[in-house]
Amino acid sequence: MLKKQTNTFNPLQFLYRIIQGALIGLGAVLPGISGGVLSVIFGIYKPIMELLSNPFKNFRTHVPKLIPVFIGGIIGFLGVANILSYFLNKYPDPSVCLFIGLIGGMLPSLFREASEQGRSKGSWISLMVCMCFIFVLLIGLRMTSVEIVPNFFWYLFCGFCLALSVIAPGMSFSTLLMPLGLYTPFVDGIGHFDMAILVPGGIGALVTVILLAKAINALFDRHYSIAFHGIVGIVIAATIMIIPVDSFLSAGSAFVNLICIVVGIICALALDRFNSRVQVE
Repeated sequence: MLKKQTNTFNPLQFLYRIIQGALIGLGAVLPGISGGVLSVIFGIYKPIMELLSNPFKNFRTHVPKLIPVFIGGIIGFLGVANILSYFLNKYPDPSVCLFIGLIGGMLPSLFREASEQGRSKGSWISLMVCMCFIFVLLIGLRMTSVEIVPNFFWYLFCGFCLALSVIAPGMSFSTLLMPLGLYTPFVDGIGHFDMAILVPGGIGALVTVILLAKAINALFDRHYSIAFHGIVGIVIAATIMIIPVDSFLSAGSAFVNLICIVVGIICALALDRFNSRVQVE
């Protein structure tokens, strides 16, 4: 979660939050990656949920701290994502492996956050149950390949999946939409500001946030350890499911992928160390 900060403007910290937001925006749009997962890893999931569940009550305290995150998120989602999508299309496996390393390298900090209020047997049960659920869900989506015609109703569903990927970490909306053939038209519509897609998508996302954000935030307030360990299970399962297994069958590809994973882990550890130095208790 966001830690208390002094009133003095810290440009380094502001820039760091923008970078975090950009990575979250990238995670939201890139296939197999969850923006919600990255927001949890960066420690800003809880304040975002608090703002979404009680926007009027938390506006003055949360929005100033989250403004750079929102700025970065827009940059990552609409700007940098378009550039990195080129590499994802041309070098899909190394790109995904880089994100796997990034997420894997931040798991230690995620476990620290989950244990902030202690661990119980229920915490570990929650982790295992959520992990198994995500495995079953994503494997089921991979086994079913259904092509549908995009329309207003399906773009409402796209908005629901997009919001769900933020408030339910591990739920990548691309993972949910790609098997249905909705991912490409939805992202293209957002990138080209197509109102026929933005309007239903925005409505679906807004309704989802209104209906679910408060309930999820209340769950964290009452059962923090159990809820957070459930998220850890989701993160682990979602990360395992995006591993490009086939590309490891070739020695050359496996070597490149392993290098990308190592680079991602190093970057993650560096970000975590930088975060601990930049944050002001």
